[in-house]
Amino acid sequence: MKNQQLIDHLFRQQYGKMVSILTRIFGLCNLEIIEDAVQDTFAKATVQWRDKVPENPEAWFTLASKNRVIDLLRKIDADKNRLQKLSYGPSAISLNNFFEKEEIEDSELRMIFTACHPKLNAKDQIAFALKTIGGFSANEISAALLLKPETVKKRLSRARKTIEIKKIDFKFPDKKELTGRLHNVLEVIYLIFNEGFHSNHQKLLVRKELCGEALRLTKLILTKKELRCGASYALFGLLCFHSSRLASKEGENFESIDLKNQDRTKWYFPLIHLGNEALLKANSFPDYSTYHIEAAIAAEHLKAKSFNETNWQKILEHYQELQQVEPNVMISLALAVVLLQLNKNQDALEILEQLQAENFEQRTYLFYGVMATYFKNIGACEKAVNYLGIAIEKVPNEIEKNYLMKKRDAFMA
Repeated sequence: MKNQQLIDHLFRQQYGKMVSILTRIFGLCNLEIIEDAVQDTFAKATVQWRDKVPENPEAWFTLASKNRVIDLLRKIDADKNRLQKLSYGPSAISLNNFFEKEEIEDSELRMIFTACHPKLNAKDQIAFALKTIGGFSANEISAALLLKPETVKKRLSRARKTIEIKKIDFKFPDKKELTGRLHNVLEVIYLIFNEGFHSNHQKLLVRKELCGEALRLTKLILTKKELRCGASYALFGLLCFHSSRLASKEGENFESIDLKNQDRTKWYFPLIHLGNEALLKANSFPDYSTYHIEAAIAAEHLKAKSFNETNWQKILEHYQELQQVEPNVMISLALAVVLLQLNKNQDALEILEQLQAENFEQRTYLFYGVMATYFKNIGACEKAVNYLGIAIEKVPNEIEKNYLMKKRDAFMA
């Protein structure tokens, strides 16, 4: 079990790197073959590591990926001089050089920005980026984007065809294209983090490897001077704030612990400090983003010494601003939750009545859970229990299911 967890962790950490490097070598036209090759490498690890894990797993993956280069050369019948023709700056790069830290980072940045290329359909970009950079499955992408798995598969297929037909290059964008492309890149990183922080996995409440990967990618963005802006720093601050609470979200037996009952002494203050520094830098830039607002909301939770001392009115104002800037069903639901905390039950109901459960796709249980809270607030416990029953049926995560079942038992007591 531990070996499989290690493989899963390394898959998240290494998948995007390996796909990016091999794509830089063999080109976007061979992306499907490359993705298959990377999957094969991890499948091989699953078999070989059953009894013993190598002393340096990352080095093993690097060597394995280099060996896959040779396999790929045979598969796509590449020109023998292809690698000699590849260049970076004024001089050619040897195969080994592609696996050096700086070149890996360069390849990853190229992949991130290629996935957000304007020639790709806007709806396809994020799904494609989550697949190639984060190694997300179709089901994981559908959960992150509130889409049906069939829709995701169509978008991935369409993105690959567009790359082939329009001959999109695997390169860093020009300055004039940078701002628009960066917006989409940051959104992809944000979604990767969210899938880790609010996991839709059947057995895992939190997927720390995804949260860590999102933090790493944001730091990678910030290493480039031309990519530093208010939005990129604000996103990094937001991810630091949320990451600081990861240890308090689960109990000793991996049960779910809601914000009200979290042990605030477990919050990791070095990350909070890092987040505060990032927000200070974010505010020194002229641009303003939704990440600034979300970071301000997270900061309010972190400031509160206890759940009861939370400044819900301030959080309400932030969510109202967020709803004006970028309205969506998840923000509306969060707004309803805050109104319920302030006992503004009728205002919350007005929002909830405008929402349709099916628009939440794999996260419909969240909608039914909030409806249950509303009915509990107004003393209609039977209806509250019924809505929790629907939420329990809909939730895919076993840990969240157990949490909701305990909540239902408390309602019935």
